[in-house]
Amino acid sequence: MTSAREMTDAKSLNGPRRVLIADDEHLIASGLAIMLSELGCEVIGPASNGQAAIDLARTATPDMALLDIRMPIMDGLTAARTIWGELRIPVVILSAFSDPENVDQCTNIGVFAYLLKPADRDALRVTLSIAWSRSRSSLDQTDRIVQLEKNLAQRRIVEQAKWKIVEHCSITEAEAHRRLQSAARNNRSPLSEVAERVIEEGYLLKD
Repeated sequence: MTSAREMTDAKSLNGPRRVLIADDEHLIASGLAIMLSELGCEVIGPASNGQAAIDLARTATPDMALLDIRMPIMDGLTAARTIWGELRIPVVILSAFSDPENVDQCTNIGVFAYLLKPADRDALRVTLSIAWSRSRSSLDQTDRIVQLEKNLAQRRIVEQAKWKIVEHCSITEAEAHRRLQSAARNNRSPLSEVAERVIEEGYLLKD
């Protein structure tokens, strides 16, 4: 039977709902799974090593991965590089060791929190919430950068198409821009798509 405390924890967890566990110590992995379940999370795994964690992350697509550092076959930090870098799944490291070398490595590989063993449910809840918030901010910033780069690329295409129309049709820059805008409206297409047609197909280059 679920206690009132457990129900409160599950509702208050502002964070991931599907969490992958990777730890080669069965008792620790089982304890984490119980605490995550009490917090309202769906548990993925546990995986017993870093490579198994990567494989499971690719197939199960969890919201977050909770990885031990020292595991056989592949350690947690190496796995974190792929899980974040390739799959964009944020990682929380769980370890009995807090040596500066490991902590420093975490900063550039998609690790958004570092939790020391043994971790209780409250510490796990707070850590997951903070890591989730940090990872969302990081992804939002990445999305903004990608969108800005996309907008810049589209503007360059429009400028290139505009000057191609100017050169071929002997008209002013303003008139060339109006032609592009008119064609975009008539075709109900983005301006950048019309510009690509000008560059690739010679569209609008004939009077």
